[in-house]
Amino acid sequence: MPKLSKANQALLLLAVVLFPATSWAHGVTGDDATFIQSITGAAIGAFVYLGAKHMVTGYDHLLFLVGVIFFLYRLKDVVLYVSLFTLGHSLTLLSGVLGGIHANPYIIDAIIGFSVVYKAFDNMGGFQRVFGIQPDTRATVLVFGLFHGFGLATKLQDFTLPETGLVQNIVSFNVGVEIGQIIALTAVLLILSFWRTRPGYLRHAFAANTVLMASGFLLVGYQLTGYFVERA
Repeated sequence: MPKLSKANQALLLLAVVLFPATSWAHGVTGDDATFIQSITGAAIGAFVYLGAKHMVTGYDHLLFLVGVIFFLYRLKDVVLYVSLFTLGHSLTLLSGVLGGIHANPYIIDAIIGFSVVYKAFDNMGGFQRVFGIQPDTRATVLVFGLFHGFGLATKLQDFTLPETGLVQNIVSFNVGVEIGQIIALTAVLLILSFWRTRPGYLRHAFAANTVLMASGFLLVGYQLTGYFVERA
């Protein structure tokens, strides 16, 4: 078997981070689902854990965030963009569950998949080359953050959550999401930082974002298929 170059090793490590077991990738299933449906009051620690687990294994959220930070080299820029994303998804996660705002989860998840396509296209310079414009990246990260948060909300809306301790549990879940986001992004940043020291980083950046875009299209197609099958 040929030896992998250091650049390809970094790509492989990134893939491992981005594509964990698909059974955990999105949604709340198995023992976690059973636990949520058995709750009768506040369970702060458990919901922090569930929120962190959901983000760490949520490949669609991670793919978008990888696109967001792909060309960010300064820590303050990473903090700014991740904070905008956090603000967006926190607003819709809390309002979606606590405010009872509903939408078709397949459509929301398709938009989340499209956010991955959008950011990869942006990273490839597509807007400037094709349309001659450059959208405000900060605004788009915030807007897509709203959809990502709503996607999280639709997963919890699948369950009948007791009113007792509901606010504490949802806020705890959101805190867990932020903790999971920090863990995942730390791993991704370490891999990207290593990759950026390799001479072929910029040469492979276009190909990496092409893969990112293809992954987004797959997510969109998968969710739209589920939507039309559900309606059939």
